[in-house]
Amino acid sequence: MSRDIGIDLGTANVLIHLKGRGIVVNEPSVVAIETQSQEIIAVGKKAYDMIGRTPQSIEIVRPLKGGVIADFDVTEAMLTLFLEKIYIKRWFAKPNVLLCCPSNISDIEKTSLIEAAERATGGNIYLEEEAKVAAVGSGIDIFSPRANMIIDIGGGTTDIAVLAGGDIIRSESLRIAGDDFDEAITQYVKEKFNLLIGERTAEEVKQLLASAMPLDTSELKMHDLKGRDLLTGLPKSINVHANHMCEAIQPQLQMIARAAKRMLEETTPEMIADIIDQGIVITGGGAMIDQVDTYLMELLKVSVIKSDQAMSCVAIGTGLMLDFILNGKVERVNLTLSQRVKRWFKTLKKRMLG
Repeated sequence: MSRDIGIDLGTANVLIHLKGRGIVVNEPSVVAIETQSQEIIAVGKKAYDMIGRTPQSIEIVRPLKGGVIADFDVTEAMLTLFLEKIYIKRWFAKPNVLLCCPSNISDIEKTSLIEAAERATGGNIYLEEEAKVAAVGSGIDIFSPRANMIIDIGGGTTDIAVLAGGDIIRSESLRIAGDDFDEAITQYVKEKFNLLIGERTAEEVKQLLASAMPLDTSELKMHDLKGRDLLTGLPKSINVHANHMCEAIQPQLQMIARAAKRMLEETTPEMIADIIDQGIVITGGGAMIDQVDTYLMELLKVSVIKSDQAMSCVAIGTGLMLDFILNGKVERVNLTLSQRVKRWFKTLKKRMLG
């Protein structure tokens, strides 16, 4: 009996969809490694909870950057450990595995993604662009002749695409997303309040307070932000509110909005008419930022709709898309024979020569 597995191998989180069971893994893409022995101590949430709280003998690694593999061996090990939580013995038929990727990654990066998933699962690996999978997971009928537009704001990339007739007509992938919001918040707090905060703290305050548009004073939410005073070196606590976070992340939001505007400007009038009728769908963790739909709506002059399951759209879409591929509704996207031969020789050379 074969298993159909969909994997959203994200920069911030790994989500795994198993046919018949739904999303069975939703863990941060973080690994804790013992530096001397290179042994993996923890993955996922356990490793994430260790960020900023480890001795020098333990290194916290994020093996994915910008939606692609930055550390191949650690990615493979992390994926293998996640799959062990749900995976039936390999001596059953090979699983069919769908993996998502940003639209503008290179052939080498695609090969690395496929190889990591292949070694972790031993299965038949298929690749699909993240924007298309997110569209399917959000409920968009990608096979309709009418055009749809989607903006998927993930942890490492923002993927923007116009789809019609079962394919992507135009797409763009920006290396600007949730991680960049966190860095912007860290830098803003450092410059405005002389306070140094950690990676986890920046992400937490983003989730609690971040807003794409300024709020009235009566609506402001406050948060007690703790860190190290850069002037005295001592612990310090300050009160921040949603408008501080709004100011911090404006440059990144503007870049995303400009990219979406460029795509609309390059789209045919007929497709623009479809998009006006149906609106732009936003998905991913960035869609959870307060008022981001209103912000984009005002700049793009088109209705913008948050997906009901923004955080898990891609993972849900992997399961549906894999069915489409196996049933012949979508062309299979994986390595050609020549690419597989080249990869085999490259792997053999690496093993022999080191």
